[in-house]
Amino acid sequence: MLHSKKDFRQCLLSIIDPVKPYFSEDKAVLDLGKTAVYYGKKAIYMEGISRLFWGLVPFYAGGGESQEWQQILRKALASGTNPRHPEYWGDFTNSDQKFVEMAAIAYGMLFATETIWEPLTDQEKDNLARYLYAINEYKLPECNWVLFAVLVNLALKKVVRPYSKEQLENYLNMTESFYKGDGWYQDGDSGQVDYYTSFAIHFYCLIYAVVMEKEDPVRSQRFKERANVFAKQFIYWFDDTGEALPYGRSLTYRFAQVSFFSACLLADVYPFTVEEMKGIIARHISNWLRKDIFDDSGLLTIGYGYPNLIMAEAYNAPGSPYWGLKVFAMLMLPDDHPFWSAEAAALPKLPGLSSQPYADKLMYHYGNHVTAFPAGHFTYPGHGQAVAKYGKFAYDTCFGFHVSKSNYGIYEAAPDSMLAFIVDGYCYVRRNLEEGQVEADRTRTVWIPYPGIRVETIIIPDEKGHTRKHIVHSEIQCEVFDCGFSVAGRDEDNVNSKETDNSVTIYNNFSSCTVSGEGKPMVLGTSPNTNVLYRKALIPAIRYTINKGSNEILTRVDVEVKR
Repeated sequence: MLHSKKDFRQCLLSIIDPVKPYFSEDKAVLDLGKTAVYYGKKAIYMEGISRLFWGLVPFYAGGGESQEWQQILRKALASGTNPRHPEYWGDFTNSDQKFVEMAAIAYGMLFATETIWEPLTDQEKDNLARYLYAINEYKLPECNWVLFAVLVNLALKKVVRPYSKEQLENYLNMTESFYKGDGWYQDGDSGQVDYYTSFAIHFYCLIYAVVMEKEDPVRSQRFKERANVFAKQFIYWFDDTGEALPYGRSLTYRFAQVSFFSACLLADVYPFTVEEMKGIIARHISNWLRKDIFDDSGLLTIGYGYPNLIMAEAYNAPGSPYWGLKVFAMLMLPDDHPFWSAEAAALPKLPGLSSQPYADKLMYHYGNHVTAFPAGHFTYPGHGQAVAKYGKFAYDTCFGFHVSKSNYGIYEAAPDSMLAFIVDGYCYVRRNLEEGQVEADRTRTVWIPYPGIRVETIIIPDEKGHTRKHIVHSEIQCEVFDCGFSVAGRDEDNVNSKETDNSVTIYNNFSSCTVSGEGKPMVLGTSPNTNVLYRKALIPAIRYTINKGSNEILTRVDVEVKR
């Protein structure tokens, strides 16, 4: 368990030190792998470097010392922003990935000015300031990206360089339009509500509050109050073991999931006791460090519970996972802050059920695991596997979820926590959502899996699992599988199963899932590397026949977790 400031510092350095051999001579190229993304190599190199700032900036701001890393960062900034240097990071286009990476550099200029900005020569400062200002001259996606420009303009303002007051205010007002209620923001025009609410929008708004508390007290206080309200619901996304809910996109950022609480500490926002917040952060980081997330060279990998490109987004470059270093924001806390001497405490006592309508979810906190029941609309941003990451009936911290290898056949589709229709050999699941409501004790959705099929689904969770009721109106006859959670089936898990006339249970050393209904019980094998937590897993399911006309299906899902 991480405890002292020294522990957290050493943890950070153990994560980033393995990248040192992969820097170029002038440090503006960091080549960590050969996989591709939608943007070019220069942005990939800049990304790998800039994301280290998320950890090193608080390290230096909080009194950490490393001449070697300081020289690496200084040289990278000098080379990467010099248009005449061979390692120049390149010019810009609208929605350029390099605008994302500017935010971390701005973070350094705001909080570690003496380390990041002051050592540069006058010419290097001019180059860097001009480079960063370009974010004001191009179009940005209307989502969390606009807050990158907010940080950049704040940083330029701090070092007394030209900045855009107009764009700063414009983007702050746009962020305000993302707010839904009860502390929840949606990620801009996408409408999605996921970890971008916490590790992006709230994180940056709290940084704004720290920097601008005296100059803009009203807005800063508003950001703090919203964070305090949000935390009381967001805590349901973490179980007692430190595991976070696998849900939504950008899961490869891993321990950034808890970075919101680190930002709260910086902004003097205490929705829970210092001891409880330390427990949330320390358990979460420790939980990740026990997983197979590093390669043999010690580099962070693309994936989630293990290296996995199947679940990756189009913007997951080899250096992308280091965005998770945002969790180390707490290293800025002074040495005498109570966080460093506090003993990590367990989660506060939480009622089991939490209705979170602004998050489009019903949450059930069982203690040693958490289940989320989404009922919100989701869009298809083109990043990959949107249906799997947003459209399932339930997501759980213990069982994880599957992404599909293809929609040909039930096994490649791997539709855990889905009602999967098989038409002409292809698998169709909840994807076109017409209606969605989160009520006090249940969710209700209306959705179209395939032309001529319309489904109303009601899900009611309880202390042992949940009940599903589906009313299916179909113009065709077909088979359908109502699938439970997938159960880890690696060699070390000792997975097994048992069936009765109307139920099937899959169990292993630490968990089990039983699915019951008036159909045929089945164990579904899945393609390896499709579950985000486990390399191999099996899915319990009940197979039903759908006839033309109206059909009603009642399925029960019971779970047990031992950890």
